[in-house]
Amino acid sequence: MSLHQMAVSHPFLLSSRSAYNLNPLFFSKRTRFRPPLSHSRFTSIKRRAFAVAASENGTFTSSELAKSFDFTSEERIYNWWQSQGYFRPKFDPGSDPFVISMPPPNVTGSLHMGHAMFVTLEDIMVRYHRMRGRPTLWLPGTDHAGIATQLVVERMLASEGIIRVELGRDEFAKRVWEWKEKYGGTITNQIKRLGASCDWTRECFTLDEQLSRAVIEAFVRLHEKGLIYQGSYMVNWSPKLQTAVSDLEVEYSEEPGTLYHIKYRVAGGSRSDFLTIATTRPETLFGDVAIAVNPQDERYSKYVGKMAIVPMTYGRHVPIISDKYVDKDFGTGVLKISPGHDHNDYLLARKLGLPILNVMNKDGTLNEVAGLYCGLDRFEARKKLWSDLEETDLAVKKEPHTSRVPRSQRGGEIIEPLVSKQWFVTMEPLAEKALHAVEKGELTIIPERFEKIYNHWLTNIKDWCISRQLWWGHRIPVWYIVGKDCEEDYIVARSAEDAFMKARDKYGKDVEIYQDPDVLDTWFSSALWPFSTLGWPDESAEDFKRFYPTTVLETGHDILFFWVARMIMMGIEFTGTVPFSYVYLHGLIRDSQGRKMSKTLGNVIDPIDTIKEFGTDALRFTLALGTAGQDLNLSTERLTANKAFTNKLWNAGKFVLYSLPNRDNVSAWQNIQDCKFNTEEYLLRLPLPECWVVSKLHMLIDAVTESYNKFFFGDVGREIYDFFWGDFADWYIEASKARLYHSGDNSVALVAQTVLLYVFENILKLLHPFMPFVTEDLWQALPNRTEALIISAWPQTSLPRNTNLVKRFENLQALTRAIRNARAEYSVEPAKRISASIVGSEEVVQYISEEKEVLALLSKLDIDNIHFTDSPPDDAKQSVHLVASEGLEAYLPLADMVDISAEVERLAKRLSKMQTEYAGLKARLSSPKFIEKAPEDIVRGVQEKAAEAEEKINLTKHRLDFLKSTVALSQ
Repeated sequence: MSLHQMAVSHPFLLSSRSAYNLNPLFFSKRTRFRPPLSHSRFTSIKRRAFAVAASENGTFTSSELAKSFDFTSEERIYNWWQSQGYFRPKFDPGSDPFVISMPPPNVTGSLHMGHAMFVTLEDIMVRYHRMRGRPTLWLPGTDHAGIATQLVVERMLASEGIIRVELGRDEFAKRVWEWKEKYGGTITNQIKRLGASCDWTRECFTLDEQLSRAVIEAFVRLHEKGLIYQGSYMVNWSPKLQTAVSDLEVEYSEEPGTLYHIKYRVAGGSRSDFLTIATTRPETLFGDVAIAVNPQDERYSKYVGKMAIVPMTYGRHVPIISDKYVDKDFGTGVLKISPGHDHNDYLLARKLGLPILNVMNKDGTLNEVAGLYCGLDRFEARKKLWSDLEETDLAVKKEPHTSRVPRSQRGGEIIEPLVSKQWFVTMEPLAEKALHAVEKGELTIIPERFEKIYNHWLTNIKDWCISRQLWWGHRIPVWYIVGKDCEEDYIVARSAEDAFMKARDKYGKDVEIYQDPDVLDTWFSSALWPFSTLGWPDESAEDFKRFYPTTVLETGHDILFFWVARMIMMGIEFTGTVPFSYVYLHGLIRDSQGRKMSKTLGNVIDPIDTIKEFGTDALRFTLALGTAGQDLNLSTERLTANKAFTNKLWNAGKFVLYSLPNRDNVSAWQNIQDCKFNTEEYLLRLPLPECWVVSKLHMLIDAVTESYNKFFFGDVGREIYDFFWGDFADWYIEASKARLYHSGDNSVALVAQTVLLYVFENILKLLHPFMPFVTEDLWQALPNRTEALIISAWPQTSLPRNTNLVKRFENLQALTRAIRNARAEYSVEPAKRISASIVGSEEVVQYISEEKEVLALLSKLDIDNIHFTDSPPDDAKQSVHLVASEGLEAYLPLADMVDISAEVERLAKRLSKMQTEYAGLKARLSSPKFIEKAPEDIVRGVQEKAAEAEEKINLTKHRLDFLKSTVALSQ
């Protein structure tokens, strides 16, 4: 088959979109692609062009370009990138590095869509800046995840019949390390599968020796400044995990429960003298230290100053006090104050100087203060207590009540407010500096609206409880003296040896010490991540000097306080510098209905399964189209559309490669390499379609580069997509076929070949950060590739473009669209070539006529019967008149498009049928019975159908009249 024959038999290697297909970015489906080049014919082309490229680079070999991109090649490409050292920064002392510290996923983790989102966005940034020539470091790592990891290993041991406390701390830690070595790399390997171009030679783990040294140093320095202290305060206690958890790790949910109304008798009064309190947690009454009423509540004013008897406590008395804090309209207007078990009561008791009474053990059972209820689980005690209150006539009633229940993020159990001795960081002075960093412009938060949330949280910040009662994590560097008071005598040191030396100096050579059993909150070590991973506290470390402060911190907006704010505070405190210049916050990923993904709903989408079905590039492109800070609804339709985009790119690559000159055509390749698209002189010498597409490309490069720099990644994706599919594939590739297959002029064909290659290779560059695998594979297949796409130079900006010639081609496009629409309207057979008269001013006719072959090919016109004039043709009244744009019209002879007599007969039958249907609709609407009894939406629907039918009847009548007049004129 000749080249020309193949072009005729496959005229739409990259088929144009039908009039009814919409952009896949808006979730519609496209028509199926037409068959690409035959495999046998294409294989020979591949051997001619692709194999040469493979032999040139010596290491990477592009896979055979089959019908569609082969996802299985992604791992091969990734391994090649890594083996070549492309992920490592090439440091240039005079340049500004681009640095991102990866948010360390939990070592227990398995890839979910949140991970896929941050990997995609960060890899886009990293690949872009790497191509811009900046030394680029993306530093990866994992977090030891204290609570989560300990839970996983405890469950594993439980399956073997082993309890943690039976093993002892050292043996348990050994088992956790063994688990980490065996399973801890799962998340890392899955992140690689997403194409993350991290420097894996610098991978860190929060319990690494270097990072652990940084954690101890940070604790010691904060303690030396008086910012770390120990004390007994109200914390969130997890009875199951046996540890304190931070406010940020407690999730509140509205849950149905019970409100219990209980009598508190007034001491010394009659049986009618009692106060009724309403509580959701009656078991805490054993910790009551006062009963409070509002000073303006006249119902209870006579009891203020007296004593109340706490039920079921053998007559324990507590004072009845008044305080404006009490809401007299809530419940009964009487408040039991249990400061050992309620955050608000705790604050009130401290203000009033009331004692703190704890009734609960750390495992959630009641202690000896509860008397007969000692040893009962908190919920068992609640049931028994209510039963006993009913028997003693102290139970008034119980009623359904919905309340906000605090639950542990990790274990899911109900959190217990409990006073406990813990270690805290004083946050206010640290927060003040972090606030000033944003005020001074030293830190930019994207999107900007999160600044208000950031400022509010830091302005109202509480001290941070950093101790956790776990065995897995960074042991608190505090040692106590045997035989001394723990709260008064303790030593903070960088090591056990250092602690012992300090203790011996103070207490004598026979002193004995032991270390605090608690570990630090996991977020404490994570707060040091941007600089501990670069060598701090050794500020002379090469990585610290070269790459700190980092450039961008990218993460989900839901951990702005967990992690981001704490990093900023710690970075300023320990290095004197904000740890990054930008904070980019992405949204959460939801299902197609906007619901949060959860196993309960069964709507969790697994990234690895998604990659297997749609490919990594399609997943990345879909995730990257979101807007900063906005949640993204992920659907199969989006993924399917972007898989089609991957294939469209692939087919475009096949077309470009097929169209290039033979490898042995030295002069042609020399001409291609000598082209100077960066000069206006060369641009203006190009024919109209070529000048248009190159100008549009140069505009795209500037727009995309600006969007990349502004972190507008969704805009980047849409801009490239629209240009590639709308301008390059649908228009220029189709137009180029007139040069390649119909011109008969090798020099004209060479111009098209040159432009095809130039535009396509720049599309690959612009798109590479989003879709690294398919773009690299196509890049390697292009001839004369001297380096990998991942390290190729970003396209030059501010290149020449000619807006006047762009407008001229847009006129040609408008004319083509008008002719295509007319053909569709009159149901002209796709292969039929028709005549046309093109009417316009002398200037317009001149540049349109110069592209006669392109117009004929794109509009399916008979090239020998296209006439260009400045006035309507003689047969204008027998032609379809089209207005393409101001000053550009076309006349299409009707007889050329349809059998007029047959069309008149067909339309007459259609009109009759439409009129019958319309009459039926009008009859329904004229029936009072229908109007009165039918639902409003049904009536409105019939009215809309009638209006639509009337409009179609009028259009059909006009067309029928036009056809009949044409017949009359021709007789």
